[in-house]
Amino acid sequence: MSKDKDYHASDQSSVWPQLDDGARQKIVDDYHQAGKTIRISLFGSEDYPLTYKGDPTIIAQKAADFVKQNNLDGVDVDYEDTGSFNQNGDGENFLITLTQELRKALPSPQYLISHAPQSPYFASNDMYPQGAYLKVHKEVGDQIDFYNVQFYNQGDGAYDSCDGLYNNSPEWAPDTTVSGIIKSGIPAEKVIIGKLGEASDGGNGYMSPSDIGSCISQQNTKPGGVMAWEWIHAGPDWIKAAKGDL
Repeated sequence: MSKDKDYHASDQSSVWPQLDDGARQKIVDDYHQAGKTIRISLFGSEDYPLTYKGDPTIIAQKAADFVKQNNLDGVDVDYEDTGSFNQNGDGENFLITLTQELRKALPSPQYLISHAPQSPYFASNDMYPQGAYLKVHKEVGDQIDFYNVQFYNQGDGAYDSCDGLYNNSPEWAPDTTVSGIIKSGIPAEKVIIGKLGEASDGGNGYMSPSDIGSCISQQNTKPGGVMAWEWIHAGPDWIKAAKGDL
């Protein structure tokens, strides 16, 4: 979605409708035959809908219409407006309504709805007065299929080793490792470990795919999967190494 109240498609989502029906269907069929889905992403690191008074109900409906019209598989909500997780709970309320409306329009199991929160959004301290994603999960977690948790770009030394990824959270964001998030009540199968495809894809938090996979294999409690940013740097070899014994 664009960063204005027209809520129109942007980036690759704006290219997709320009393909003819046959070309789109072939791509969808090829992905499905390979066991993969194609979904749209909402927002991102520079798109803060509350700054332009975005209406979560309208955004959800337009996103759902786009998914259905283009024979896609669902939506990933990449909401990164950290400042909106304030005393009033503006960010939480927006995401709760957005998720409810998305799920009404995109019923499970036909469609997937995931979110891609930054890992500190699950912090157990009072950094986010209304709870950020702990609140979101409490209210609508049953309507979210999984969380592509961003364990990267959270500061030097954060989540960049097996211990940091699974057990040792940054002091300012307690209980935001994989284990901490699960202990907070998020089902393990809904926790997807998001890491950088290669070091240049972000500022910090990089782990090699082999280190990610080795770390997962050492754990008794397994995550639901692994996600890479950016996907163009996470081909079959990356995936095979990073998933460990999943």
